[in-house]
Amino acid sequence: MSDAFDVPIRDESIRLGQFLKLASLIESGAEAKEVIADGLVSVNGEVEERRGRQLKVGDVVEIAGASARVAHDG
Repeated sequence: MSDAFDVPIRDESIRLGQFLKLASLIESGAEAKEVIADGLVSVNGEVEERRGRQLKVGDVVEIAGASARVAHDG
């Protein structure tokens, strides 16, 4: 796994599909649906196929060798 970069969120949690867009790991919601359904996204090292998966601070999302960590905003 590559070094994850921090992506701050405003709330306590964020849905996986939203986070992928926020972190600029994908271009659109439609792309999020596709890559998640294809099993290309992992959360904390495990493949995640639920676009609505709630992520919390500290979770690490990986896709295509890029990793992003959910972080506190501020």
